[in-house]
Amino acid sequence: MRIAAILVAAGSGTRFGAGPAKQFLSIAGRPVIRWAADALAPYVSLLQPVGEAAAIGQALSGLDHLAVVPGGATRQDSVRAGLDALAPHAPDVVLVHDAARPLVPPGTVPALLAALRTHRGAIPAVPVADTLKRAAGGVIEATVAREHLYRAQTPQAFDFTTLLDLHRRQAGPAATDDAWLLERAGLAVALVAGHEENIKLTYAEDAARLERGLLGTMVPRVGTGFDVHVLRAGRPMILCGVTLPGDVGLDGHSDADVGIHALCDAIYGALAEGDIGRHFPPGETAWKDADSARFLRHAAGRIAACGGVLANADVTLICERPKITPHAPAMTARLAELLGVPAGRISVKATTTERLGFAGRGEGIAAQAVASVMVPWTGLGTAAA
Repeated sequence: MRIAAILVAAGSGTRFGAGPAKQFLSIAGRPVIRWAADALAPYVSLLQPVGEAAAIGQALSGLDHLAVVPGGATRQDSVRAGLDALAPHAPDVVLVHDAARPLVPPGTVPALLAALRTHRGAIPAVPVADTLKRAAGGVIEATVAREHLYRAQTPQAFDFTTLLDLHRRQAGPAATDDAWLLERAGLAVALVAGHEENIKLTYAEDAARLERGLLGTMVPRVGTGFDVHVLRAGRPMILCGVTLPGDVGLDGHSDADVGIHALCDAIYGALAEGDIGRHFPPGETAWKDADSARFLRHAAGRIAACGGVLANADVTLICERPKITPHAPAMTARLAELLGVPAGRISVKATTTERLGFAGRGEGIAAQAVASVMVPWTGLGTAAA
């Protein structure tokens, strides 16, 4: 049986609010649409995205999928565009899924496919639990009986030929979901158990609920880093991506940003990917006087490559001079910018060695860092160099 999926990502998300379309919002380290696509990928041989090609292409980078087709004025138009694009491939079954639903419980798709053995359509649905009220003008008009009422979810599964034919023949009001087309044609649509965690990102407050759910499928990894650089006159003093005033800086092959170097090592350590020297060998001329921001961006990319998210990072600079506290907010902001996370996840602080050792004698600066990274439990040990 050849299974295809249409990933509907053409909506503008007007109820979600200002900013990027909700399906491209980053939650738990990945765009919402990427979570949705990854959830479908194990079950399908053909993935057909529908929407804006450039944004979808970027979000689904590295994932095998058919060429993106533009969406239409309505959801029904977008699904039909996806069906028409799939027609030459002649799949047996098609799943239609909202790109704004990143959490698809593992048993949902197998249950839908099982239901298609006896029906030409099947959807996941959750019984309505709350009391329903019909209202107008802010005043209750009536209580609506909730018995036999369900909340429909996606992905919805269909015999491909049946759904394509119904979409091509449909005229009149636009379908709010694809099961409605089968209902209207007198075809029975099976219900399988839906799940409360299969949340559709609709309002801004849904993002926090989804992040909690997505992070619940991940495990923490912790790494530590330590680095030292000697002070040298005539070099710029760059710490945690911020250039400090003065005529004494740190000596090193790159810009010698000891804070970023320690933080990179902490991130690589959390991912079991060695240290900064493995990725940027100090003997290579390409890294001579290089901006260490490039190294930290690479470390952030390694987190993304394994589907992870930086939970937090803590950097401690160890020195007698310069004074770090006045610059700590700018350092925090810069590190957060390079890592693509909120500033609240980054801490930069300083301490001294009470004038003991090389740091106490003002000969150099040391830094230590700790990074906590959340990664999918299925991805442990799979990160590539």
